Amino acid sequence: MSGSWTSTLLWIVPLGGALLTLILPFSDRSRGAIALLTTIATAGIALGAAFDFSPSGGTQFQQSHAWVRDIGLTYHVGMDGLSLVLVTLTAVCVPCALGYGLWAGRSNLRAYAALMLILESAVVLLFVARDLALFYVGFEAMLVPLALLISVWGGPNRARATIRFIIYTLVGSLLMLIGIITLGLRAGTFDLSHIGTSNSRWLFLAFMAAFAIKAPLYPFHGWVPGAYREAPPEVSGLLSGVVSKAGAYGMLRFALPLFPGPAHDLRRWFVAIAVIGLLWCSLMAFRQPDSRGVIAYSSISQMSMIGLGIFVMNDIGATGATFQMVNHGLLSVLLFLLAGVVEVRTGDGLFRRIGGLARGRAGLATIVMTAGIATLAVPGSSLFASEFLVLLGAFRDWWLIGALASLAIVLAAMYMLRWISAVLHDAPADPSPGLTSMGDLRWEAAYLVPLIVAVLALSVYPYAVTHRVSDSMHGIVSAVTAKGAP
Repeated sequence: MSGSWTSTLLWIVPLGGALLTLILPFSDRSRGAIALLTTIATAGIALGAAFDFSPSGGTQFQQSHAWVRDIGLTYHVGMDGLSLVLVTLTAVCVPCALGYGLWAGRSNLRAYAALMLILESAVVLLFVARDLALFYVGFEAMLVPLALLISVWGGPNRARATIRFIIYTLVGSLLMLIGIITLGLRAGTFDLSHIGTSNSRWLFLAFMAAFAIKAPLYPFHGWVPGAYREAPPEVSGLLSGVVSKAGAYGMLRFALPLFPGPAHDLRRWFVAIAVIGLLWCSLMAFRQPDSRGVIAYSSISQMSMIGLGIFVMNDIGATGATFQMVNHGLLSVLLFLLAGVVEVRTGDGLFRRIGGLARGRAGLATIVMTAGIATLAVPGSSLFASEFLVLLGAFRDWWLIGALASLAIVLAAMYMLRWISAVLHDAPADPSPGLTSMGDLRWEAAYLVPLIVAVLALSVYPYAVTHRVSDSMHGIVSAVTAKGAP
């Protein structure tokens, strides 16, 4: 699909599907089918855009119209390589997450399906926005469906997890809003293409606070363990695999290009924070007593790897960071959905209550092993390719940082091998009552297999992502280093 309407359709279609789900007097089964078909249609549009995209063509599929003329607001959307791959990631992951929710039998399906579609619409909007105010609308709009999905369909401690998530997010968003208003009033417009750069460290840190919380980067991750454990598994997967990318995207799209001087001057601090988070959260992942805990801390560690690739500020590291976003997104959603399947079928997620699931369950064992090995970043896997690029970018300028970051590969092997062993092979100390009656995968495979196929496809052909983002990353990094270097 080509044309200026593509970027708009990508967020309008799920929003329209949400309205249909809420308004039309259908049965729950029909509402679920409409919502699922809507997400599949959105994925089709995104994949069509990916095939039509020209890697050397700059920002494409653009629309720009005056929104509120008096204060310089515009409706300006479009996609470059960075936006394209993250929109496609979102469009692929949401149908799988929604399919899990339908399989798990979520109550009040009309509200549930509509909230999932609204979440997709908001995430896509922020990825295609080329106006700071429009980006902020998408960035904040995510909060409402996420908070409701956690507080209504979450675990026993969902109220505390929701409040913590809201407080963290609002603090960061308020700081960014101050920065957006300041930049917009100075420039007389909020259109990204007409806003100049700034040397204000305070404004740069205001934007970075919002993005670091959303990512989440250490030490701004305090909301993560509770939210990832208490949210429904599919929502945890989207939080980790898709929503977190809004933070990393914001760094590359706004924080670095708008504040090249402060970004360049402070990059050593953010590199140090990324390495500390990478190693510390890997160690924390090894200590967790349940699947969700391992995946949660693994996710923070992987986001730290992305942060490292961004702040080494060279083309190789930035390209690796973007590819890592895609790989981590697919694998994180897959791992959380696998954890959810085990929780639903056995009634528990603690390692001491589950185990030995490989026996008589070849389908489950195959997918768990595939996901675990891919997360180990073994040579030949897509995650290996992205981590190799990030580490190569780090070694190019700071060999010590590259050496320290390389230790994370060893730590990842430790916690992922422990997870595989605990789920598939170890005998449970206190077996869950549902363990013995659990059979192999059945209909659940329908929303797990697409993620596995995507991971394997990128392992065979990583160029599909790196080719599309390399020009965008070169433009961003060149602008920062040219204006930020003394």
